[in-house]
Amino acid sequence: MFTIAALYHFTQFPDPAAIQPALLELCQAQSVRGTLLLAKEGINGTIAGPRAGIDTVLAHIRALPGCADLDWKEATAKDAPFGKMKVRLKKEIVTMGQPDIDPKARVGNYVEPEEWNELIRSDDVVVIDTRNDYEVAIGTFEGAIDPETATFREFPAWWEDNKDRFHNKRVAMFCTGGIRCEKSTNFLLGQGVDDVYHLKGGILRYLEEMPANDSTWEGECFVFDNRVSVGHGLVEGPHELCHGCRRPILPADKERTEFEHGVSCHQCIKESSEQDKMRFRERQKQIVLARARGEEHFRIS
Repeated sequence: MFTIAALYHFTQFPDPAAIQPALLELCQAQSVRGTLLLAKEGINGTIAGPRAGIDTVLAHIRALPGCADLDWKEATAKDAPFGKMKVRLKKEIVTMGQPDIDPKARVGNYVEPEEWNELIRSDDVVVIDTRNDYEVAIGTFEGAIDPETATFREFPAWWEDNKDRFHNKRVAMFCTGGIRCEKSTNFLLGQGVDDVYHLKGGILRYLEEMPANDSTWEGECFVFDNRVSVGHGLVEGPHELCHGCRRPILPADKERTEFEHGVSCHQCIKESSEQDKMRFRERQKQIVLARARGEEHFRIS
């Protein structure tokens, strides 16, 4: 079994590039794969590997400046969730495009999973899903508003256009693991919203801790690894990934005429040119060849 660790932590890294090589080297030595993002505001990512390897990498991250209280969520998978290891430098560990946002300076009200249902069922509470549209499409909380944003960067503009709808309302927000809500709650507080709440630990913790019979979650939760989706108890869901657009699809969707493995599905077939599709076919061919050779991929980018 592979151990999967999803993590994020906001802290100040004056020189993220100095952290990058040793972190990649350690992951490589411990047979850990996945993606870790480094920025001046902190670290974010999901990694998977043997239990001992994950423990070693997490200990290394906790020893980084300001990361002693690092929190993470774990799951297991019988198959390797990732094919390669990437440690990437970014401007933000989750891109919102708001340079003045500082999640450590001011936070909303954290809500534990066991308290979430009562909160979102209150008449004076509006519940907002801060995830991307393709994530919301396969599952969300009952009564939640879908901003229909393609990326998190679009959230501030959506709020500006819709904020009058929520006058005199308390605002409860949620996302997959909590990181987007750290930024969105700080953003709303800066916009003058007094009562802002977010689900502590995100959907993943809720699904892990909340019994299905008591749940207000509907559908599956999209995850950014080869499991694609999970349900209550973090049990792997039925979804697969279209490697043309990286959106979730169901097994039945592979029977549709628009589907071509590694190239397109019914959601993206009109979004790419024939030249793009030729490139995707060549990419898929190289992936198959690499897997046949048993190649491992570790990358700094």
